[in-house]
Formats: sequence, structure tokens, C-alpha cells
Amino acid sequence: MNQPETLTERVADALALLAGTRTIRCPHPGCRVSVRYRRVAPGEAKRLTGLAIGHARH
Repeated sequence: MNQPETLTERVADALALLAGTRTIRCPHPGCRVSVRYRRVAPGEAKRLTGLAIGHARH
């Protein structure tokens, strides 16, 4: 996945990870879309990941 671009995003991702939340970012260069989720079924996690990495969908 694409790396966070700013220190603020990195800190926010680290805090979210500590809270048990997963962050998926769009891999397209310059795209700032990300999706966070916690405690979802595997099928829903797959759908949310598809939304985050499918640049044409957002």
C-alpha cells in the first residue's frame, strides 16, 4: 500500500493501529483517499479494500 505522505498522517495511522483499526490507502500517486475499518467480516474487509485501492472508483 501507499505510504502516508505527512507526519500527521503517520501519527494518525499509528494511533488508529493501536486502537485496532486498519488503514488502507489508495496506491495511486498523489491520491489522498484512505479507508479505515475495525471489526468487520472478511467479506466486508475485502470490499472496503477494493474501494480504497480502486482509484477509478473514487
